[in-house]
Amino acid sequence: MSAPAMLPSYTSLDLAQRAATILLDRKGNDVVLLSLKGVSDMTDYFLIASGTSDTHVRALGNSVLGDLKKETGQTANHVEGLQQGRWVLLDYVDFVVHVFHPTLRNFYQIERLWADADVIPITAHGAR
Repeated sequence: MSAPAMLPSYTSLDLAQRAATILLDRKGNDVVLLSLKGVSDMTDYFLIASGTSDTHVRALGNSVLGDLKKETGQTANHVEGLQQGRWVLLDYVDFVVHVFHPTLRNFYQIERLWADADVIPITAHGAR
């Protein structure tokens, strides 16, 4: 009898990078990855992106949820806003994905709120 297949282990940065790549592949706009290490204890990374419409925001959120689960086995600990498509929040504990409708992103200005956080360059090598 063979041993069950083990999923590789990924760092939170690997997973956040993969989520960023998914957003970029699905035409997410202004994708920004912030490191909150040393700035906040709530999570390691914030991944922020914009869609072009409510439908696009929902599609981006669903793509991250589906692709990360399929590729890495990771599921979000908490999901908010997916039905409305104005601000989708996907909480993976070690990183949080925020996908905004452009008007709400401009209103909340999360990047300004977390101005002390380092911006991490997005690389295409995220977890696969």
